[in-house]
Amino acid sequence: MHNRYAKKDGQSFMEQALFEAKAAQERGEVPIGAVLVKDGAVIARAGNRTIELNDPTAHAEILVIRQACDQLGSQRLPDCDLYVTLEPCPMCAAAISFARIRRLYFGAGDVKGGAVENGPCLYHQPICHHAPEVYSGFHEKECARLLVEFFKDRRE
Repeated sequence: MHNRYAKKDGQSFMEQALFEAKAAQERGEVPIGAVLVKDGAVIARAGNRTIELNDPTAHAEILVIRQACDQLGSQRLPDCDLYVTLEPCPMCAAAISFARIRRLYFGAGDVKGGAVENGPCLYHQPICHHAPEVYSGFHEKECARLLVEFFKDRRE
C-alpha cells in the first residue's frame, strides 16, 4: 500500500506542491505547483512559468516531467507519482500518460479546463495508452482558495 500522505521533513508532498504554487504566484504566474516523487523522495518540483519563459507549455506538470526525465535519463517515469495542486489540463494529462507516471494526486478539480475528472476525461478514452491511478481532493480547499483569490485580485 502506498502512502498518499507521505511526509518529508514534516511536510506532505501536496503541501510541497502548494509551496511551489505560492512561489509561482509571487512571480505573477497562475498559482499551480507540482512535485514528482520516486521511492518516497521528491525528484522534481516546479510552479507555472508560462509568463517568465514565454512558453505556453511551461505548466508545473510539464516542467517537473521534463526535470525528472532529464535527471533519470528516460522518457518514461513508471515508478513515479505526481502531486499537483489543480486537475491537469488536456496537455498535461496527455504528458502524464506519455511519461507513464504511476499515480496522479491532485488538489482542486477544474470544471473549465481539467481533463482527468472533468472535460474529456482523457484516461477513460480509448486513445489513451496509459492511465495513471488517480486520487483527487488533497488539500482541495486550500488549492482552490489560492486560485480563486489570485483571479479575484487580478480582476480588481
